[in-house]
Amino acid sequence: MKLTLSVIKADVGSIGGHTKPSEAMLAVIKSRMKEAEARGDIIDSFVSYTGDDIAILMSHAKGAGHELIHQLAWNSFVEATHIAQNRGLYAAGQDLLKDAPAGNVRGAGPAVAEIEFEHNPVKENKIRPAESFMLFAADKCGPGAYNLPFFLSFADPMYCSGLMLPKMIGGFTFRIIDMDCVDGDRVIDLTAPQDYYRIVSLLRDNERFAIESIYSKTHQEICASISAQRLHNIAGTYTGKDDPVAIIRTQGIFSAPEEILSPFTMAHYVGGDARGSHNMPLMPVPLNTQVSGAYCLPIVSSIGFSVDKEGSFFRNGEYIDFFDNVAWDQVRVKAQEKAMAIRAQGWSGIAMLPTKELEYGGFRETLADIDKLFYIK
Repeated sequence: MKLTLSVIKADVGSIGGHTKPSEAMLAVIKSRMKEAEARGDIIDSFVSYTGDDIAILMSHAKGAGHELIHQLAWNSFVEATHIAQNRGLYAAGQDLLKDAPAGNVRGAGPAVAEIEFEHNPVKENKIRPAESFMLFAADKCGPGAYNLPFFLSFADPMYCSGLMLPKMIGGFTFRIIDMDCVDGDRVIDLTAPQDYYRIVSLLRDNERFAIESIYSKTHQEICASISAQRLHNIAGTYTGKDDPVAIIRTQGIFSAPEEILSPFTMAHYVGGDARGSHNMPLMPVPLNTQVSGAYCLPIVSSIGFSVDKEGSFFRNGEYIDFFDNVAWDQVRVKAQEKAMAIRAQGWSGIAMLPTKELEYGGFRETLADIDKLFYIK
């Protein structure tokens, strides 16, 4: 069967500031998903949050970008927005940038990542005898936040020893999108190891270029899909950081979970934090973690599922929370220490993002007013 995994994520309101959605918001979305399963619109679903963002993960046989699937998620977010509005929650409906998008919701605000593949998990299937995948969700950071870790986990044997195996040594193709292009999806396909230097020449700029998807060159199979869009390129004003999601197929012909997770131990710096205006380390956290620590530290969650032959991944209620492990406690301490070090620099230099990347338009308005006071002496 052709199976599609779709994750659609949005910030539609949270308690006491940019912290976490309410239980009532989560409950209504879960209820709509169960109704969709009963109707046969989707096969399975899983609803979670990371910071103030709600992620809806679905499996179905309708293909990527299907209107019914996208509208199901959109309408669920609208209902959650109404709850947020009625209860006075902060930033109700923030990521819903259109009143009623036609078709799919790409470009309407929510982050979207989808993977479609042939699903036949039997022992005789030499390519994918079993299907496992990971879901990544980030909050308080831009869409290029995954550039470094995902590149390392699919292109660098220092992090992924599997790249030296015959089934992976042919490398992976990275589809990279130019997020500054507003006229359409301007992309380029580059393969590691052949194009290693070209790839990093682009991915070093997290604010302009991002990995959109990754493919096995040997098997011509998609293994990763990442949401890569700039909300302020859509809305024209501050709407929050872009907070990307990603679906990554794992094991066998693809990198293993530990090879995908290991680059996150560096707690690398990304654009984000309070008001979307600082460079801060990305902290790995357990699923359903609220934002309530010092600053608005960028956070990322990672969970894993196995898919049965019918395309269900959560009907048995089981999943693995990769960052909910004491091994990551030291990384979280490192992230907090790195955060305190750079935030001690306040507004100066690289502590804050460049002017053109500041998400709040008010910063630019302040500078425009000051600029009028300059004179030539």
